[in-house]
Amino acid sequence: MKLAFFNEFRLGVIRDGQIVDATDSFEGREFRRPQDMMEELIIGWEQLKSKIESAIHNKDGLSLESVRLRAPVPRPGKLICAAVNYLEFGMREPAILDAFLKAPNAVIGTGDTCELPPAPATVFHHEPELALVIGKTATKVSQEDAMSHIFGYCNFLDMSARGLPGAVGNSFFLGKCWDTFAPMGPALVTADEIPDPQDLQIRLWNNGEARHDFPTSDMAHKIPELISEFSKITTLEPGDVIATGVNHQQIGAVQDGDLIRMEIKELGPSLIIRISDPSHREWPRGIDKEMAERMLGRPNRV
Repeated sequence: MKLAFFNEFRLGVIRDGQIVDATDSFEGREFRRPQDMMEELIIGWEQLKSKIESAIHNKDGLSLESVRLRAPVPRPGKLICAAVNYLEFGMREPAILDAFLKAPNAVIGTGDTCELPPAPATVFHHEPELALVIGKTATKVSQEDAMSHIFGYCNFLDMSARGLPGAVGNSFFLGKCWDTFAPMGPALVTADEIPDPQDLQIRLWNNGEARHDFPTSDMAHKIPELISEFSKITTLEPGDVIATGVNHQQIGAVQDGDLIRMEIKELGPSLIIRISDPSHREWPRGIDKEMAERMLGRPNRV
């Protein structure tokens, strides 16, 4: 099932190019935050799934173009991003497993604007990734049991600022945690619809120009290992998000006015954002070949 929030964070199901309102599944209950609704949906999925199916049965939908789609997990309790987790089309050795936390309030949805901060970065990059959403509490789980803890998958963009002065070693906070730097969605696709998340193709376009086009099979540390290892460090809760990393070989700069579109075909509608830079800075367009070369064997860094 392709779940989504739309308009004033009503719950919907995307099917046949439309979104069908399923908010009535909660029988008039009110939630303090949209995140609370999503977490209750995830926790109670086995009971709520049939209610959602009944709520949308024979119900007319709205065209996706007529609604404002929102981030499906608008304020995750934890947003964990795997770092340097691709083999760069098999051209580098696996890096040591590493990750960082991204600020939950960096999350925005499709159609929203990512605003580049005035910080003196040398460049800002797009990083399209497959994200997974945790479905049940995971503490020190084995790799063999890890996949059973996934509720679903969604598109994710790890927007990044490079080369900030004062950054020492892995200064992920300075480069990754800015407001609007975690676009997500629009659909949260339940795990039963994705039989093999290591067999997906991630694509991205900047102003219609093709940039990223890489398979999730190129991950150095596969999804079961990510869940298992992260759950040894911190307990994963329903609604937590893990972004699984990017292949850097087709990475490029973003700047004011750019329209970014990311697609994983199996995850439904594209994730589309606009870039705003009040400082109107410019960088060379196209693929950042210097960054691509540096990623072929350098130590873990932002």
